Amino acid sequence: MDSGDKRIEEELSHPIVLSERVRSAVDEAESFKNECAEVGKQVDRLAQMLRTSVRFATATPTLYERPIRRVVAEVSKNLERALTLVRKCKRQSALRRVMTITSVADFRKLFNLLDASVGDMKWLLTIFECNGGGIVLSLPPIVSNDPIIAWVWSSIASIQMGQLHDRIEGTNELTSLAADNERNKNIIVEEGGIPPLLKLLKEGPSPEAQIVAIKALYTLANDPNRVRTIVQEHGIPIIVQTLANSPMVVQTQAAGLVARMAMHDPLAQEDFARENVIRPLVTLLSFETFMDEVGRQSIHSIVQINRNLEKKTLVDKTVEYNPNASSQWKSNSLCYMEGGSRGGSCRKERENERPEIKLKLKISCGEALWMLAKGSVSNSRRICETKGLLCMAKMVEKEEGELQLNCLMCIMEITAAAESNADLRRAAFKTNSPAAKAVVDQMLRVINDLDNPTLQVPAIRSIGSLARTFPARATRVIGPLVVKLESRHVNVAAEAAISLGKFVCPENFLCMEHSRTVIELNGVPLVLKILGENEKTHMCGLILLCYLALHAGSSEVVDQARVLTALEGADRTMIALHPELKDLVGKAISHLNLYHAGMGVHSKGHLGLP
Repeated sequence: MDSGDKRIEEELSHPIVLSERVRSAVDEAESFKNECAEVGKQVDRLAQMLRTSVRFATATPTLYERPIRRVVAEVSKNLERALTLVRKCKRQSALRRVMTITSVADFRKLFNLLDASVGDMKWLLTIFECNGGGIVLSLPPIVSNDPIIAWVWSSIASIQMGQLHDRIEGTNELTSLAADNERNKNIIVEEGGIPPLLKLLKEGPSPEAQIVAIKALYTLANDPNRVRTIVQEHGIPIIVQTLANSPMVVQTQAAGLVARMAMHDPLAQEDFARENVIRPLVTLLSFETFMDEVGRQSIHSIVQINRNLEKKTLVDKTVEYNPNASSQWKSNSLCYMEGGSRGGSCRKERENERPEIKLKLKISCGEALWMLAKGSVSNSRRICETKGLLCMAKMVEKEEGELQLNCLMCIMEITAAAESNADLRRAAFKTNSPAAKAVVDQMLRVINDLDNPTLQVPAIRSIGSLARTFPARATRVIGPLVVKLESRHVNVAAEAAISLGKFVCPENFLCMEHSRTVIELNGVPLVLKILGENEKTHMCGLILLCYLALHAGSSEVVDQARVLTALEGADRTMIALHPELKDLVGKAISHLNLYHAGMGVHSKGHLGLP
């Protein structure tokens, strides 16, 4: 059986049995009697401390076992060394004595090892006697070369075994250690720090305790492996429950933790979605946005109220059968249920919160939805199904700063998912969909009215992702993108070229019509202009120019703008860096030559193109 599978009482019983064997061997010693007697005294002290540890371990319901197992394993090794050495001092034949030479130096070395074990056990008993209360700053010899482990052990013991104020203090200490470096974070996880933090968060004896627990988990959750550990310790249901049932300040921290975990682990993204975290996030994000809809009752809302009343009955029964259930938990559970007996009261509590608290909560929820949607078609679909898309369009319209940006980035991720998934595109971005219309309107407003590249880039990218959803005469959408080709911000101009390329690429069924629209809006001269600005705009502009040439090569505007000359003069370095452009540029030149053979310009050889 692996030592980790043994009960802690069994783990402690082994060195106690060893100490009794050593005591018997000491009594039978014939040589080095003084040294053996000293060994006996040290072993007696260890045996006494081990028995005290057994009493503490059996009387402590929430025992932190990690340091006990480490210390007891080392004590057992040293007791086995003592037993081996003392047994050599028993009466032996002359030949045996020659073959097993024992010296005073052997005993000195053993004394040092036993002293270290006594020191380790003293430290362990200090943790027990404090019942996990307060941080023990002394160092046991077993980790004298790495004091961080001792501080981590002490902090975790406080969280797992202490009173509420000690648990909070231990959690703060753990957060401080984790903030120092990545090694400390790994030690905390390896030494079993995640379960007591989740337990503190789940029990929620106070908002302060929940907040410090979330902050500690947040500090640890910047690495996929550590996030996986939180998931494996069943942390996601606890975090989702906290998000749904806690005061607003705690919900803010919980949403931030959701965002952090989803950012660093794609598997956590899906696990959160399976726990239905998206619905409370959208609800919290929109609780003030759609207040005008409150009070309108439909058959659906009546059914929902009945469901919530059933949930209320379940909560009451839970508390009835479990008298120790927290009244705060009961209150929060009822508070979260829309339409429950305390629904109106809870709504008032939310409305009466300070504006800065409300704003922080919305910012965290917006970021969490963004991270959940990032690269995930399924999560993007879930957000759309919960009216999250319309909510975020409203936020982009009404808000500013970080909240506006988070919602804008979430929309960008959802539109990117729709670009890659036809079913989502058809379901969420129908022509007559209010949410789709609101999104497009706000993206165009950001592009047209706000001179902020940080906001304009995701808005332009979103429009490009939706290129296949627009009708043939999409002047209202294409026009702003054409204008941004001459933006003084390089990234904005490059994104505009990329998005226009999605309108006029062969994969777009209406590429011919969109190409003519771009040309009619005087887009060709602007594309030619960005070819000479920098490498990024050069490449994006070159691709866009090739598509325009392929789909509207017979246009007089293309002829007058000398697009053929521009393509033939394309930089060899660009083609060398991006070989995939060679075929595209070659096709565009061949197509233009087909329509402009009379110009006398036949210079395929410039680029070595066929």
